[in-house]
Amino acid sequence: MNTDWLAEQRTELAAQRILDAAARLFAERGVAETQMADIAKAAGCSRATVYRYFENRHAVRLAFVHREARRVGAAVVAEVDGIADPGERIVTAMLTAVRAVRAEPLLIAWFRPADAGLAVEIGQSSQVIEALAAAFLPESIGGDRAPLARWLTRLIVSLLTVPGVDDADERAMLEHFVAPLFASA
Repeated sequence: MNTDWLAEQRTELAAQRILDAAARLFAERGVAETQMADIAKAAGCSRATVYRYFENRHAVRLAFVHREARRVGAAVVAEVDGIADPGERIVTAMLTAVRAVRAEPLLIAWFRPADAGLAVEIGQSSQVIEALAAAFLPESIGGDRAPLARWLTRLIVSLLTVPGVDDADERAMLEHFVAPLFASA
């Protein structure tokens, strides 16, 4: 019998507190420069406590990115709900994701020159991000959707690291080059 019925909730709260502290440091110092000792200090715990929840810096980074990707994904779902045209749906989804990241200092920090490589690495290897991207692909696209989802993720990362002139420019590029791929979908 489990006598500590709140253990799971405390574990989740502790992990979230550590991720919140890491996020602040990522924005202040940069993702690559943030060390486990820095995270522990900012979270108000020991390094051993951080390591109890996260095996290493990569695990902290990945957990943070996955948490935020789910949050951004929910915003994208809300924005594209009701858009029937597959091309418009994917363009709106991509632009919503880009705007959501740009609007949040804790997220856009990942796309500064010194840290963009880490964002690209996680973006291209994360099954969570791949699944979120694939969720916006039209149902009529059969087969393995993963390569297309990874390519769309690369486009989003590209817009975050090398922005267009303005929102209209980015929309025009996506409407011209991406939307037609989904016209027959």
